[in-house]
Amino acid sequence: MENKKELSPVQREELIIVLKTRFEKNMNRHKGLEWAGLQAKLESHIEKLWTLNEMERTGGEPDVVVFDKNTGEYIFYDCSAESPKGRRSVCYDRESLESRKEYKPADSAMDMAAAMGIELLTEEQYRELQKLGNFDLKTSSWVKTPSEIRKYGGALFCDCRYKHVFVYHNGAESYYAARAFRGTLRV
Repeated sequence: MENKKELSPVQREELIIVLKTRFEKNMNRHKGLEWAGLQAKLESHIEKLWTLNEMERTGGEPDVVVFDKNTGEYIFYDCSAESPKGRRSVCYDRESLESRKEYKPADSAMDMAAAMGIELLTEEQYRELQKLGNFDLKTSSWVKTPSEIRKYGGALFCDCRYKHVFVYHNGAESYYAARAFRGTLRV
């Protein structure tokens, strides 16, 4: 039986070219890192390429933002200028999706992220991303919400306006055409 979460050799090669081009074009995001080390890591963890491809396919434009020296892992974030187009109009999680009586969105951020093999960015990670460029100047992104907030029905999202990161709350069941989510992956 064919593994559906695996890319063909041609797809892997095409994705590596896209990632390398983005890596070289945005060196400010990963100062001091070399492509050769990252490529070797990707080629030794080809199962992660499927996830990176999903991030790419849904408009996330994944790029390396840090190397964790403690674990030896490269950390990717979605670095698209605006919230990924292929992940918009989703509520926060399964519970919020099931709570809607009508006009349900097609999916939830947490379910989509899990299916893709990524985690939603935390508020702290979102703030770190904003130090690397201008992101979500017209859109917003759900972020991982603390359980203390979620248990009361809320969820957090962020955006950047006026050169400042704003964190807001909304009912977790809400969804908007300009809100998606950004993810992270360790390789």
